[in-house]
Amino acid sequence: MPAYHVLVTDYAWPTLEIERTVLAAVDAGLMVSESGAPDDLLRLAPSADAILTCFKQIPPAVLDAAPRCRIVSRYGIGLDNIPVEHATQLGIVVTNVPDFCLDEVADHTLALLLACARRIVDYAQATRAGVWSQQSARPMVRLAGQTLGLVGYGNIAARVAQKARALGLEIMAYTPRLRADALAPWGRATNDLDELLAQADYVSLHAPLTEATRGLIDARALRRMKPTAYLINTARGAIVDERALRQALREGWIAGAALDVLSQEPPAADHPLLGLENVILTPHAAFYSQEAIADLETRAAQHVAQALRGQLPNHVVNPAVLAQPNCRLRA
Repeated sequence: MPAYHVLVTDYAWPTLEIERTVLAAVDAGLMVSESGAPDDLLRLAPSADAILTCFKQIPPAVLDAAPRCRIVSRYGIGLDNIPVEHATQLGIVVTNVPDFCLDEVADHTLALLLACARRIVDYAQATRAGVWSQQSARPMVRLAGQTLGLVGYGNIAARVAQKARALGLEIMAYTPRLRADALAPWGRATNDLDELLAQADYVSLHAPLTEATRGLIDARALRRMKPTAYLINTARGAIVDERALRQALREGWIAGAALDVLSQEPPAADHPLLGLENVILTPHAAFYSQEAIADLETRAAQHVAQALRGQLPNHVVNPAVLAQPNCRLRA
């Protein structure tokens, strides 16, 4: 029997061999949830010295049921599936991999943008149906000189901006506290979301999902956009009010949308955006490349190994826990 047990709530790659190899060095074995459902996590939690999690929600009750757990290590950047404040109260360290898949998500964002700009899906479908005509897609305008608006300006958005400039796009970025010179001299920063929505030809979402950003792109925001503009989302589905987006797409408030994320994944058969011709959907795949996944598995598992050794893991997202008398890392 291993000295430590690591609960894996879920994963999106073929095997866990990388994790097993990394954790074998600290005599830790894996307990892999069959479904990632709350009941199954609750069943396994009492034996967990650490948790590795990808997309599945971790209810606070799961952490309450895991008195030995020192760390919750996120496979990825976003933390909306982890009750970070509750973990802090319990003395549990939470980590992520903040510079994971920067190029992959940036490339996917631009691939979606280009698919919209050049009507790639429309042409491909028409050609497959036997229609060989440049007029089979909606009219298009030159990409160079159009404005890409970035909602959120973290590592991924900065990488998108860097690559988009090579396409001749004008760059504009919004966060509530973005410095006025944050993009100088080659782009513009604003603290006014309405300004960005009104001026951008492509609005690309790169904000984390928080209470402040949940439903940020609602009916009011969509009505601020140009009728020729496109919405691109490679961040989190719940940042967008999807019913309002459906109305916007059906009634022509905006030209289209390209989404890698939805509020429910996979979507139900009656999801309001399925079946709309001016929507491109991909299955939360923006993060994926073989190299990115191998790096992610290694680094997330290394965080667990560090914690089980009693070391400070890289990329602690709740550093306040380290000063608490109940911090389990010291244990």
